[in-house]
Amino acid sequence: MERTIQKKLPVGGDSWVTVDVYGEPDAPGLVVVPGVMSDASTWRQVAGAIDAWPSVVVVNRRGRAPSGPLTTSYSLRTEVEDLGAVLGEFDSTRALFGWSYGGLITLLTANDRPIPQVIAYEPVMRPFGQQALPDLRNAAESADWDRCVEIVNRQISGFSAAHVEDLRADGVAWAILRRLSGPLYAELGALNAAPPPDVMARQADQVDLIIGQRNRGTAPYGVSFDTVRQHIAHVRVHELPGQGHLAHVQAPAQLGHLLNNLAAL
Repeated sequence: MERTIQKKLPVGGDSWVTVDVYGEPDAPGLVVVPGVMSDASTWRQVAGAIDAWPSVVVVNRRGRAPSGPLTTSYSLRTEVEDLGAVLGEFDSTRALFGWSYGGLITLLTANDRPIPQVIAYEPVMRPFGQQALPDLRNAAESADWDRCVEIVNRQISGFSAAHVEDLRADGVAWAILRRLSGPLYAELGALNAAPPPDVMARQADQVDLIIGQRNRGTAPYGVSFDTVRQHIAHVRVHELPGQGHLAHVQAPAQLGHLLNNLAAL
């Protein structure tokens, strides 16, 4: 479906979030919550491939333009409250979908309020990427965004040096990654500072977790996925064939097709 509007919503701490709305703005739909190193624009192809809901609302979380700043009081709880504000605006939401850090946010939000369905792609939780925090802090304090991109790919995601150089060779893609690395240190710090919850998605009627086939049982994403799964009482697990953590970039149509299928289950 096509994007129809973009809305700006006030949230706490003198900040705001924008949302990109696809389809019918007033119809029941799916709310998408991206994770770190991602924004609403990087999910437009996935949103365009979804047709199982009358509307798709993609949240542009605070810390990335045109949304507002993280603010000094930023925490994981801030993200949950921001998503609550989005759900207050789109009160006919039928399902939440979160990717990575966004998956954790959606699962925790479903502790606060009833949600018919929560879907999370490789959600992460504490401890995740803690070893990279000192280097990320140094890079962020010196505004060395090239270094931030290197750290997240090498020290956290575990990609090779050759992979990073391939990314760097694409000047447009590298510029996007540099821009998205601005809030990375604060977000990863907030993720690891939050006490681990005893239960997630307590008020969700249905929970679906997705893992990329290439990450099954492997660090870091497969290991964190298994940890999250232990905190959910009733969950269905689905595997996306041939994919890893970046399916929204590398196979958006395939991911959109899976989400359509999950809506019908």
